[in-house]
Amino acid sequence: MENECCCCHQKATPRSEEELKTLRNRLSRIQGQLNGIGRMLEENRYCGDILTQVAAVESALQSFGYIILQEHMETCVVEEVEKGNREVLSEALELIKKLK
Repeated sequence: MENECCCCHQKATPRSEEELKTLRNRLSRIQGQLNGIGRMLEENRYCGDILTQVAAVESALQSFGYIILQEHMETCVVEEVEKGNREVLSEALELIKKLK
């Protein structure tokens, strides 16, 4: 059975150019960090240094995810609850669990 409770499954979330720029910049920094880890592996760098960078990437990705989650909660979830669709709350809880 397909879960159709969230409006975001059928439409794009409108974001301002400034919001898109900020999100793209964050992703670019994360990509740079990942590329840096790849270079560290090629250089056969110390494991502790690599793990420190892995932790930094995980933290950056989690922060990025929380920004998207906040946006989702403030837009899609609020809109659906206002329409009387409380099932969207279950979906939101599942998304929160995925970000842990």
